[in-house]
Amino acid sequence: MSINLGEVASPQILRISQNQSQADSADRALRGTQNRPDNANMKVGDEIRRRRKAVKWTLEDLAAEVGSDTGNLSRIETGKQGASEEMLRKIAAALGCRVADLFAAGEANVEPVPVGVRRIPLVSYVQAGLMSEAVDSYHLGGAEEWLLTDLELAASAFALRIKGDSMLPDFKEGDVVIIDPELAPSPGDFVVAKNGENEATFKKFRPRGLNEHGEHVVELVPLNEDYPSIRSDSQPFRIIGTMVEHRRYRRR
Repeated sequence: MSINLGEVASPQILRISQNQSQADSADRALRGTQNRPDNANMKVGDEIRRRRKAVKWTLEDLAAEVGSDTGNLSRIETGKQGASEEMLRKIAAALGCRVADLFAAGEANVEPVPVGVRRIPLVSYVQAGLMSEAVDSYHLGGAEEWLLTDLELAASAFALRIKGDSMLPDFKEGDVVIIDPELAPSPGDFVVAKNGENEATFKKFRPRGLNEHGEHVVELVPLNEDYPSIRSDSQPFRIIGTMVEHRRYRRR
């Protein structure tokens, strides 16, 4: 089973009541924000401040992420000045949302429902392989998609979206799993493993004891019996991390 980057995951679960025309108007609002009336700037500033506080950031934290200063961001949040298109895009990326979401508070009925205080990047399978080698490359604000969780996890924790059917019936395509690279797996845990060709897979972890050379043998087992298991003595791989949370999304 391969793993790839999926649909956008917001840092909050939102109850949103809006149509496409409203989303289009938010995109149009992005252009020329320096010339918007003060009350419009205030609505955007209020939404930036609300989202910043939701992830428990100070103005200094946000300023460091977007390459600005606290005075400039303070004026944007209070509506005393507008923000350029480039600055709005940087702020939205840092807060894990779309630029249109910064305008949504004034144009739609949006009610945030907090689900945690820790942001986890949703990454592709290639990045999952790199995660255990260069975790510093995933700095806060460096991913376009984020999940929130209240779990106590390693700083290098990440999330993956499942692709394929080798883990049916428990894991369906489109499900998201949160992985902790610093948690050693126990028998029966679900893990992400990577081979020498930067290909990743998500399987059940099953130790098989020692071989004739005294080396530990591990088996990666699919839940779908139509797929074969992978043994470390016949196809070398390394464990990237252990699953700590499984999120299933409703399909229509």
